[in-house]
Amino acid sequence: MAHLPWDNIQTVLLDMDGTLLDLHFDTYFWLHHLPQTLAKRDNRSVEEVTADMRAAYQELQGKIEWYCLDYWAQRLDLDMLELKREIEHLISFRPDAIPFIDALKASGRKVILVTNAHPDNLLLKIEKTQLDTHIDELISTHQFGVTKESQLLWKRLQSHVGFESKNTLFVDDSQVILDAAKEFGIAYTLGINNPDSQSQHNDILGHPAITDYRPLLPSIQRLPYTKDL
Repeated sequence: MAHLPWDNIQTVLLDMDGTLLDLHFDTYFWLHHLPQTLAKRDNRSVEEVTADMRAAYQELQGKIEWYCLDYWAQRLDLDMLELKREIEHLISFRPDAIPFIDALKASGRKVILVTNAHPDNLLLKIEKTQLDTHIDELISTHQFGVTKESQLLWKRLQSHVGFESKNTLFVDDSQVILDAAKEFGIAYTLGINNPDSQSQHNDILGHPAITDYRPLLPSIQRLPYTKDL
């Protein structure tokens, strides 16, 4: 179990997909539903389209375009949000997420969602989960024009939120993004080893990592943030 100094953590920054929500929806959309739709429309094999899309994803990895529904809509000539709605029944919380964020809120900490997801994608997730009722502020990095992989994002986010790096915890399922947060100076990071309920676990290196938030709850409840702000 990850041991964190909860009495020194004032602000918790949380990723969304894979960290609070099951990543299975996104995995299935990008690797199956979208390629199948394109293959049917263009009269091509699913295997060929899937290979082309994987190459496109790799090309844009870490860039704002990779997460941008408007970009993909123009590039593929598709209504991306409507396509996502076709499988919206797959959108769901991780089973351990609500107890975790509610415990953080009850302990007096500031809880902020920071996602690379496009604003329309974020709104769809909110519509299906009411995620916004559990969190103080929800932020899409699109409003800053850069992703969490970029040091510029962290500078702009800190200016916007006003968090103290030394009293902040960041939780994410991406090795690259966790590394970026640590490089910026975020004092505490936590990785998620099982972002997708239907896939194998991830290996997170250089950061504490967990598969279930619930063992953390007693410490969160017992150790509220006590330092003078």
